[in-house]
Amino acid sequence: MKIANHYLLLFLILILGLKLEAQTKFTKEQTLETMLKATKFMVEEVSTNGGYVWYYMPDFSRQWGEMEAYKTMIWMQGSGTIGMGNLFLDAYHATNNTYYLKAAQKAAAAVIWGQSNEGGWNYVVDFAGDRSLKQWYNTIGKNGWRLEEFQHYYGNSTFDDDVTSDATRFLLRMYLEELDPKYKPALDKAIEFVLKSQYPNGGWPQRYPLMYNYEKHGFPDYSSFYTFNDDVIWENINLLIQCYLVLGEERFLDPIYRGMNFYKISQHSSGAWGQQLNMKMEVASARTYEPAAFLPGATSENTFLLMKFYELTGDRTFLEGVPKAINWLEKVTLPADKVDAHRTHPTFVEIKSNKPIYVHRKGSNVKYGRYYVDYDDKNLLSHYGGKRGIPIQKLKDEYKRVSQLTSDEASKDSPLKPAQFKNEGTPQKYYNLNRFSYQFKVNETKITEIINALDNQNRWLTTKAYISNPYIGDGVKTELTNDYSTTRVGDETDTSPFRNKTNQKYISTGNYIKNMKFLINYLNATNQ
Repeated sequence: MKIANHYLLLFLILILGLKLEAQTKFTKEQTLETMLKATKFMVEEVSTNGGYVWYYMPDFSRQWGEMEAYKTMIWMQGSGTIGMGNLFLDAYHATNNTYYLKAAQKAAAAVIWGQSNEGGWNYVVDFAGDRSLKQWYNTIGKNGWRLEEFQHYYGNSTFDDDVTSDATRFLLRMYLEELDPKYKPALDKAIEFVLKSQYPNGGWPQRYPLMYNYEKHGFPDYSSFYTFNDDVIWENINLLIQCYLVLGEERFLDPIYRGMNFYKISQHSSGAWGQQLNMKMEVASARTYEPAAFLPGATSENTFLLMKFYELTGDRTFLEGVPKAINWLEKVTLPADKVDAHRTHPTFVEIKSNKPIYVHRKGSNVKYGRYYVDYDDKNLLSHYGGKRGIPIQKLKDEYKRVSQLTSDEASKDSPLKPAQFKNEGTPQKYYNLNRFSYQFKVNETKITEIINALDNQNRWLTTKAYISNPYIGDGVKTELTNDYSTTRVGDETDTSPFRNKTNQKYISTGNYIKNMKFLINYLNATNQ
């Protein structure tokens, strides 16, 4: 009996081993099949008129972009419609399957539908029209405590979060895919929008057309300010460089150079930058938790860009502001007892004193709650960190490297130099200058995991999602409590997003894009 059980155990181990081995093996055909099944589900079951938000309940009862969205809505930024459209083109290039090209064309059609009359885009597009969108702003958007950009219906377009620049870049890519003239009118309109919205001194506002009439709109507005936040100015420069590189139109050079020069003229004499400046070129406040202050984060980013501009132009004047920016960053480094792990600097620095200042909040909801600023680094906001890590040594190393280069050496590979147009296929060929890219190493275990994770409805479900409280009306609690001072959201009336903490699974465009990128990288590696 014991011997029989022994052989039975060996037999089961052998069978289990063979099964596990089978699960770790995959073929190129299985990869292609998985990609197509997952994509057909997203295109044919999930999309709205070719567009997407970020997350969906499996039964489609609720859906979210950065906030909860109506079923008639699609989202532009992040892993929404533009991210999906670019992924479809990547899949088309890796497989030569025209289904992906058609999916990208559907996404492009949604993007074009959502283009404003002036030529730009808002974060969100509502196929039900302005009447529906205004209702959304007056209910869900209005009650997102920390998402103040959604608390008002602006009726114009935004450069925040690369919305308009990424939409324009996607249309440029679609046009160049087959030089299809049907994309040219929307592309030209978008490019003209970017050019028209630039201020004469080279900066850009956060939103356009401009809104100056505070009384008419009923709230203080910062969206006309010169804006560095979320790379508004840099991403517009980067887009125009990309347009110049592939379209070859010299009219782009002047706005490109004016945009780069704005970084020089906007640097404060101390060496620092704020993330917004008003029309007097003074550091200004924006959202109520973004006081008028210098920002080590913005200063670090702009300093790196000054060095990048030297490599683009060969103009050494871009390097002149680097040492004083580094000196200022060293000066405002937090003392050792205030450093939080790798967070070496305060997010905000008081303009006159160079003292660190910190933002806090009281209350339960957007209607009765408020943000305030002091010098206390305790009970900081969780949705907008009070301290940041600043790579001062990397700045120093990069400055040492680029400052040793002659002008010709620094700019030898610049897309702004005519020599770059001598290569075959240039222009009229897409070059990816986007700062966001997925570079995944080919890992067979990961590929197998992704293939096996596709369920019987061809979905990649995930518990990793940002969801929100459903809209139930405006806040009613008036007490200025500290209960929500360090939480991401307030009470049950706050419609701001928070991370799912349950086992509930969701359909996620970000998860789909990530998994597809792994599989695409595998195909590209095998095709080499």
